[in-house]
Amino acid sequence: MIKVGDALPSVTLQEYSEVEGNGCSIGPNPVKVADAAAGKTIAIFGLPGAFTPTCSAKHVPGFVQKAEDFKRAGVDEIWCVSVNDAFVMGAWARDQQATGKVRMLADGSAEFAKATGLTLDLTGKGMGLRSTRYSMLVKDGRVASLNIEAPGKFEVSDADTILAQAKQ
Repeated sequence: MIKVGDALPSVTLQEYSEVEGNGCSIGPNPVKVADAAAGKTIAIFGLPGAFTPTCSAKHVPGFVQKAEDFKRAGVDEIWCVSVNDAFVMGAWARDQQATGKVRMLADGSAEFAKATGLTLDLTGKGMGLRSTRYSMLVKDGRVASLNIEAPGKFEVSDADTILAQAKQ
């Protein structure tokens, strides 16, 4: 499992783009994690899936509402990573009014979740391998803090926890 001091895995996530520009076409675009994180401070939070009640009601809105607070604390970007496809993550970004505040990154095959060891096996419930809920602060591609949430809890992956760590 990934831990403080480790580099983020060199995997590729997908991000749905609504507007063409800077080499991005409309639709899914690859995001090479190592390249995208280089030289930046990033708050990353992982969620089991888009449009789930707790994630849509508490997790994503908390980060969207506090996006300016994160910037003032020195955080360059906020990423939401979930085991969904880029089209679903794009729709979720629109629903949550996250565009321009939180990058909604698709981990369609759970490659990032598996590489970090932050998986949640929901195959018994018909949902396959998902991401556990977590938050991490990443500086120049390395994990500076990591908060992993116990199943069924809402204690450490929220915006306030990682924002406090960013201010330290």
